[in-house]
Amino acid sequence: MMLPTLLDPTAFDHAVLTWVHAWRSPWADLAMSFVTWLGSLYVLLPVAVLLAAWRARGLPSGQRGSACFVPVALLGASVIVHTLKLAVARTRPGLFDPLITMPVDPSFPSAHTMQACAFAVACLLQRRHPGQVAGWVAAATFVVLVAASRVYLQVHFPSDVLAGAVLAFGWVVVLYRVWPGRAAAP
Repeated sequence: MMLPTLLDPTAFDHAVLTWVHAWRSPWADLAMSFVTWLGSLYVLLPVAVLLAAWRARGLPSGQRGSACFVPVALLGASVIVHTLKLAVARTRPGLFDPLITMPVDPSFPSAHTMQACAFAVACLLQRRHPGQVAGWVAAATFVVLVAASRVYLQVHFPSDVLAGAVLAFGWVVVLYRVWPGRAAAP
């Protein structure tokens, strides 16, 4: 089998998009249009840079590079996702009208989901106590909301957002394992 054949939308993708379309309402349209921006590089990158600057201020000058883990993880995820989009060139869903302007880039994988997941996982791994359940629940909620917004808005197949989350998680864990200073918290 060829890769494009494996990435053709499945019956599951179509069923979920149809189910989500049936739940449309004016308040949900507005909420999901807002939530989707939380996974945007326009929002996440400035926050990641501010977090890095805040973390760096409490570190000795020789360790300040470890504070850059979150922005590097986020930018790396963005490069990976956009490279994959060009390589795979999967068309966006067309079952129903999208609720926002349809992005011009290909669909697979979801950049918003991958960026949100990379940001969330990187922030958690950089914390002093990354195993705290509340942090992981908050991060998972954030990622699920961004991913759900992309499907709700009809700009991604469910498999696009699942792939984005899995790829981001893998990327950030690998980066964390090789990062100098293991992204240690102050």
